[in-house]
Amino acid sequence: MRRFLDALYDGAAWLAALFMLGLLAMVLLSIVSRQLHFHVPGTDAYAGYLMAGAGFLALAHTLKRGEHIRVTLVLSMLQGGVRRGFEIWALVAATGLAGLFAFYSVRLAWQSHLFHDVSTASDATPLWIPQIGMAVGTCIFFVAFVDELVLEIRGRRHAAAADESLRNE
Repeated sequence: MRRFLDALYDGAAWLAALFMLGLLAMVLLSIVSRQLHFHVPGTDAYAGYLMAGAGFLALAHTLKRGEHIRVTLVLSMLQGGVRRGFEIWALVAATGLAGLFAFYSVRLAWQSHLFHDVSTASDATPLWIPQIGMAVGTCIFFVAFVDELVLEIRGRRHAAAADESLRNE
């Protein structure tokens, strides 16, 4: 199961990287088309869709690597069982919020599909298509929080310390 979950997080990160490459292509196409005096409709909208998809798909991988911003002022003063209790409380709250986020993201994409919602931009893209990236990303993010919570409860969680916190400028 561990290998599957790690592969899921890594796969989402790779997909986010592909979305970023697509974003780069859209921006470059937009710049080149302006310089050469032709217009490709929808490049701005597609750049936005790809940027949003990349951000949401990268959430779980970022969480599992300990790169999310985290305020540890209170935790750094706690020891033993009290610290562990706070960690579990925070993970339960975060898991619940991530679950709500995933539920409503999937619901939004589904309703956009049902109602035939389309973009108001010149591309008139059915909105459920770009919303899939958000829905999938938030679902994987929820799975990552459940994973973290289970690992913490079992005493096997290794909270990765981000290198950024070690550097003071």
